[in-house]
Amino acid sequence: MAIMTLTYAKTTFLTSVPNHRLAPEDRGAEVAFAGRSNAGKSSALNTITNQKSLARTSKTPGRTQQLNFFAMDDDHRLVDLPGYGFAKVPQKMKLQWQANMSEYLQKRQSLRGLLMMMDCRRPLTEYDIKMLQWCHAANLRTHILLTKADKLSRGPAKSALLDTEKKLAGFHPDATIQLFSSLKKTGVEEARQVINDWLTEGSGY
Repeated sequence: MAIMTLTYAKTTFLTSVPNHRLAPEDRGAEVAFAGRSNAGKSSALNTITNQKSLARTSKTPGRTQQLNFFAMDDDHRLVDLPGYGFAKVPQKMKLQWQANMSEYLQKRQSLRGLLMMMDCRRPLTEYDIKMLQWCHAANLRTHILLTKADKLSRGPAKSALLDTEKKLAGFHPDATIQLFSSLKKTGVEEARQVINDWLTEGSGY
């Protein structure tokens, strides 16, 4: 059986839509990126695809309320979901974003798993925990990237990883976790392997 290798560097922007009903055809396989605002979600997507500006890293909330689809090829996609946990947007807007994201996660048949970003210095916020609990209840595979690992020295970073991993048992015991740094390119290959496994599962390769 041949091993399929996805070419991350050839990933291109496909479309931005306000909700899943306007999303590209629900076929093939895709992996979504989620995370609290400013957890480094877009930066992680850019680093994993080895591109500097594939995903916008603007801190402007209005630019992150869309579901952003990126095509790796005709059958495989990456999806940048709206950042959650904004403190300075109207409650009505927060609720709408949450509804759009929840609908996508529940109804998208091609979704194979969720990559979840957490700042390694502030993991498991209230919003993170709610997302993990929801993913566990929905039986959605989840892999956590503890981002900005370069902000901590090796010892504290490892401690943050082990401590967070231990606490996951109470929220999503099946979730996996790793350290990640867009700046230092830490954990890039590990993250790609997870994505590759999810996207090519059952593809016949």
